[in-house]
Amino acid sequence: HNEKLAIAFGLINTHPGTTLRITNNLRMCPDCHSTVKFITRISHREIILRDANRFHHFRDGTCSCADYWNLSGNRECCNGKGS
Repeated sequence: HNEKLAIAFGLINTHPGTTLRITNNLRMCPDCHSTVKFITRISHREIILRDANRFHHFRDGTCSCADYWNLSGNRECCNGKGS
């Protein structure tokens, strides 16, 4: 869940309205995907996150992958231990 930590750091250390760009060398789990969508809705920021497979452009509570990531059977969360 390192992307959550990176987003928190970015929100604290950048000006409001700044787009956050985050690179992650692991696949994003469904929990983190939902969390980032929520963060963009309440913070009114765009977050561009590159994971091991694709770019995710989060804006206003939606993702460019149209939630394919959550619906595609990706259950890898918490290092394979589930939620």
